Amino acid sequence: MRKSNFAIALVTGLFLLSGCSALKNMQKLAKDQDLQVTPNPLEVHGDKVKFEMSAVLPAKMLPSKYMYTINTFYKYGESDKTVGSIELKSSDFPNQSTSTSRKSGEFEFDYVDAMKSGNLEIQGVASSMTSGKSLKTTDRLVVAPGIITTSKLVKDVYYTAYAFHGYNDKEELVPTTVDFFFDQGRSLLKSSETRSKKGKDFSAFIADKNVTRTVTIIGGHSPEGTETINSDLSGDRAAAIEKYYRAQMKKYDYKEMADGIKFVLKPVIQDWKSFKDALNSYNGISDAQKSEIIKIVNGAGTFEDKEKALQKLDSYKAIFKDIYPGLRIAKTEVLTVKIKKSNPTISVLAKQIVDGKVSADTLSNEELLFAASLTPSLSEKEAIYKAATKKSGSWQSHNNLGAVYLDMAMEGNKNQNIEKAVAQFEIAAKKNNAAEVLGNLATSYLMQGDNVKAFDTISEALGKSPSKDHAAGMNGVKGALEIKRGEYDAALSSLGSAKSEADVIFDRGLALLLNKDFQNAITAFGDVTEKDSDYALAYYCSAIASARLKNDSDMISSLKKAVDKDPKLKDMALNDLEFNKYAGAVSTALK
Repeated sequence: MRKSNFAIALVTGLFLLSGCSALKNMQKLAKDQDLQVTPNPLEVHGDKVKFEMSAVLPAKMLPSKYMYTINTFYKYGESDKTVGSIELKSSDFPNQSTSTSRKSGEFEFDYVDAMKSGNLEIQGVASSMTSGKSLKTTDRLVVAPGIITTSKLVKDVYYTAYAFHGYNDKEELVPTTVDFFFDQGRSLLKSSETRSKKGKDFSAFIADKNVTRTVTIIGGHSPEGTETINSDLSGDRAAAIEKYYRAQMKKYDYKEMADGIKFVLKPVIQDWKSFKDALNSYNGISDAQKSEIIKIVNGAGTFEDKEKALQKLDSYKAIFKDIYPGLRIAKTEVLTVKIKKSNPTISVLAKQIVDGKVSADTLSNEELLFAASLTPSLSEKEAIYKAATKKSGSWQSHNNLGAVYLDMAMEGNKNQNIEKAVAQFEIAAKKNNAAEVLGNLATSYLMQGDNVKAFDTISEALGKSPSKDHAAGMNGVKGALEIKRGEYDAALSSLGSAKSEADVIFDRGLALLLNKDFQNAITAFGDVTEKDSDYALAYYCSAIASARLKNDSDMISSLKKAVDKDPKLKDMALNDLEFNKYAGAVSTALK
């Protein structure tokens, strides 16, 4: 803490005005009085500089019927900002003759960049409490040199959120199902089944030689004795369908294609599930009769015991006639590969759409949006998304076109591209105020310098539960903005859920540093340099954390690395109040 000679100057002034013993005593005791400013030097957090100033007067120093006021100013360049004052009145300290008198005040002022180099100054005014007249004004004294601006080292994090195109270019399997039914107690596939419409359709399906991955056949049986007595019946029915399918493949000359098809046979033996499902949708008996049946099926006993019990029910003839035949079945599911255009074909067709050589309907909306993701060229993406906005006008097409302009703004021609981006996002928002749209608007506002609007918008975007990847990107934006707001705990929470990119990790380290968690900050800055060994500012901030830990050797080592990576940091370090106590060592090390 800094001790001030302010009291000496003030009391000397008072003494010149009066020879009274009280004022002479003030002069004598002034050497024991101190004025403290915390923090010292001052620090900016968010856009505010906040500090506490306290004055401690020794016993018997404050004369009766006198007061003095400590007026506070921040002087920078030709500007002089009035900050506030502390008033010390003798009447406020009735015990001042036997104990010290203390008074403190909390102050804050708005920060502007020009304030980095300046001084916090005070000026005392002695007044008579009876007349209210000022008796003496002291010279102004410096009590804190400049402002530490480490919080301003935060890295802006930008994120562009492309809406999902809706197209799946991976292999997709399409199921085709057909059910073949068998006579009671038999596994022979009837000609009436293969010659029926479903049989002919299935044969035609096989004839098309669709790329097939699996054929799953589930063989079943009804619960009556003639069906359950043969435990192989379900498997034999499934095998019959496999034999028929293979015969059809041979007929249509599948050759080596047949070797790639996996047949999966699943015989279902003594299982009541299919029966209960069929019973549930059957209307041929009453609900009471259904309950009676279910009680038997769910009760104790073997499968055969339950089937015999069912035969004694009045409802048995109905279920035997209407439900059982449907259980003598082989359910067949064929998984074939969905026919799709290749990615190169989609790319070529998209270019032809852009050039007006083919109709926009040559590709679906999803395929056209997907085509833009296949090229790294922003100009080609722009052309495809423009075509998509004309084809469908979907919010995704407008959002993604805006995202391209946002990426272009990061590469150059910033202002014009951001304006174009915002125009597209606003169109998209009218169609769907989706998380992606809001996240992109937030990045746009951040690039335009509107941090307040950017923060509000990114918070709204995250409130819409974006995808995991988008949420991670948006949390990086939000965390950087929270550092700018001086909300370091919130920033650490956001950045902890953000993408693991160098700037994001750096901001997390900075938030730890500003939150006075110096050792973990050093670890985070080390993670940055592991990811990017040329990240000079990470070495620099690690030096700051070491300085705050009073670890001189690590501070010097990190500063040397920082300046080696970026020589411009040398002047910054030599003038940084973070290293004020080590000025000589820093100057020597960086020569």
